[in-house]
Amino acid sequence: MTSDPLITVIVPGWDVALYAAEALASLQAQTLDAWRAVLVDDGSTDETGAVFARFAGRDERFRLAPHPSRRGLGAARNTGLELVDTPYVGFLDADDVMLPRALELLVGSLERSGSDVAVGAYARLRPQPGGGYAPSPVQPWVVASTSPARTGVTLAEHPEVTGNIVAWSKASRAELWEGLRFPQGLYEDQAVTQAMYARARAIDTIPEPVVHWRVRAEGTSITQHEADPDVLAAALDALRDGVDVLRREGPEAAVRARIGQILRMDVPRLTAMSQDDASRALIRDFAAELSESLPG
Repeated sequence: MTSDPLITVIVPGWDVALYAAEALASLQAQTLDAWRAVLVDDGSTDETGAVFARFAGRDERFRLAPHPSRRGLGAARNTGLELVDTPYVGFLDADDVMLPRALELLVGSLERSGSDVAVGAYARLRPQPGGGYAPSPVQPWVVASTSPARTGVTLAEHPEVTGNIVAWSKASRAELWEGLRFPQGLYEDQAVTQAMYARARAIDTIPEPVVHWRVRAEGTSITQHEADPDVLAAALDALRDGVDVLRREGPEAAVRARIGQILRMDVPRLTAMSQDDASRALIRDFAAELSESLPG
């Protein structure tokens, strides 16, 4: 085992004791062992903290940084960012699973290319009728963001990467996070990910899935509650914030690509989930706003 870690993986968790052991074991199973992980229990009321402590007690690569009370996913990730002292940064939510070659692929690509961000594909881990979970095929918009493999491309050259907005399918250079932190609230990834892309001098893409994103059987994931008007409003605000970052900091091609994907994918999906006229009207107004603001 190397004494010089290359990447810090930030693992936040709140009330995910059912899944946390599998997530942390997936880190231990990495083919690249030059990592350390910061485990941030965000004031859990279940045994999440105990699971984190058990792994940290057995493997010195895990470091505990618990919150005494719940502060939210963005704050938990920011706590981890303050403790990074490695060349690269990655994330893993404590209810997901990192595939064995993930760090080898992501960090290895950055080491070879000198790029600032490596973006991998991911697949949803869905509950099965008889129990347990199984991965689904990689979704088309994820394929569009990561396939084929690319090395050292700019955001203008590959604007479709903006469709890959999750924090945990990537590795990035630590200096990219200087002055960049997650916001509070829901859908923390949207604006931060677009800022990463806009700041990056060069981007690598990896078609192979690096994470299985769990769709929880008990229905407690935030994306499973987008019919709720408050969650819907937060989702639309986050989508808008991400586009605004690209308008300020990115090329027009990225703005066009991101708005196009939102109109093709997010607007129909959210409309289908909506259960009242007010929510559908909110989505229509949002879609009209984006359509009218498309660059040239």
